Amino acid sequence: SDAICNFVICNDSSLRSQPIIFNPDFFVEKLRHEKPEVFTELVVSNITRLIDLPGAELAQLMGEEDPKLPGANGTASGFFRSLMSLKRKDKGVVFGSPLTEEGIAQVSQLIEYLHKNLRAEGLFRVPGNSIRQQILKDALNSGTDIDLDSGEFHSNDVATLLKMFLGELPEPLLTHKHFHAHLKIADLMLFDEKGNKTSTPDKERQIEALQLLFLILPAPNRSLLKLLLDLLYQTAKKQDKNKMSAHNLALMFAPHILWPRNVTANDLQENITKLNNGVTFMIKHSQKLFKAPAYIRECARLHYLGSRAHTSKDDLDLLTSPGSKELQPLKSQKRSRLDTCHQEETQQRTEEALKELFRHVHNMPDSAKKKKLIRQFNKHPTALTPGSDVPASPAPRRTRSRSFSGLIKRKVLGTPVILERKSRDVTPEPERVSKENIHLLQKCGSPAHMSQAKLKSSEGRKEESCRRMRAHLLSKDSSSL
Repeated sequence: SDAICNFVICNDSSLRSQPIIFNPDFFVEKLRHEKPEVFTELVVSNITRLIDLPGAELAQLMGEEDPKLPGANGTASGFFRSLMSLKRKDKGVVFGSPLTEEGIAQVSQLIEYLHKNLRAEGLFRVPGNSIRQQILKDALNSGTDIDLDSGEFHSNDVATLLKMFLGELPEPLLTHKHFHAHLKIADLMLFDEKGNKTSTPDKERQIEALQLLFLILPAPNRSLLKLLLDLLYQTAKKQDKNKMSAHNLALMFAPHILWPRNVTANDLQENITKLNNGVTFMIKHSQKLFKAPAYIRECARLHYLGSRAHTSKDDLDLLTSPGSKELQPLKSQKRSRLDTCHQEETQQRTEEALKELFRHVHNMPDSAKKKKLIRQFNKHPTALTPGSDVPASPAPRRTRSRSFSGLIKRKVLGTPVILERKSRDVTPEPERVSKENIHLLQKCGSPAHMSQAKLKSSEGRKEESCRRMRAHLLSKDSSSL
């Protein structure tokens, strides 16, 4: 009843209209079976949040140390302890053996029968017939089929045999490791306005602590405990017929499910009241104790979804990943997204600023500073992207001539002179004349580069100017030679 819910495909059309039962603790059970260490650490961390367990008691709860129980170090006192020890040495297949699924299946027959016979007065208190009980015990140990509804056995026989089965287990149903935790749960009380502890039990915290403690019980113990508490709860509901209240039932079952083995009432002393009241509380609230707390459900669900998990009721924002490094928290994912967006926004602003700076430099008048800035931009083409938006067309570069003849040409003609190589058929004069002067002589003597209007209007003036210039250049070249 407490296993992982199974999904079954049913082809029967008459059953398709039935409501679908979903186990809300599915992920809790999944985590318990697949990652028991992570599950135990998660549950125990919340138990220690509710109750104060010293180091030794916490180690006992975790199974790291053998539990230290009352009366364990003392000498054997009384006939009762020796008798119980001898009974447990005679082990059978079901009775006296460690709790197994097979044993639970056999004992569940007794529980089902008692659910049908809860009106018997003094149920679980009045002993049955010892001979019939022995016959029934042998049948359960041998695994033979039993027909309890045949009328051969009485409800008191079955009830007494159920208590006998629990009493002969090697350890109590709630295990030795949990003994000290149950004592601390019984001490959970409410506080007044001034923060002082009162004598009123804190039922909500007790229920939460028991829910957590039952989660780390061994699976067979938890299954049988649920069946047993359900039976006792239904029995107490009919106490007007059977005269068995929750407290009376707790007195009958506390020694079998909670008391440590081989101890007497003298060994427990004042703890007997706490233990009996604790079992009474379990019976009254049994319908709530086998549901995992909401934050444990959410933690287990998010554990498999790979998101942030809540570890406790008081602090739902805590991040849990004990022993599970493969999970990435949601907070880190959000932070990485924010960092990425911030980087993209910063990069965009930087590119816009560079584009604006590039436009500003491009619109500057030609100067040495502008050329220097453009060279700096060209050194880092990857960091500068505005070249695609703003065409970086450099200013037309004018040919410069550092000779004196080049200066004369710029002063006279006003534009740079380009000589085509095809027109190099002019024969130079005997004297050595520089190349630039030859170009100038050819240009001056070639009327094709001037418009007809200019030639007609200033023919005489140009001829005179060319004559003077030719004479000056010839004299300059001869002096340089």
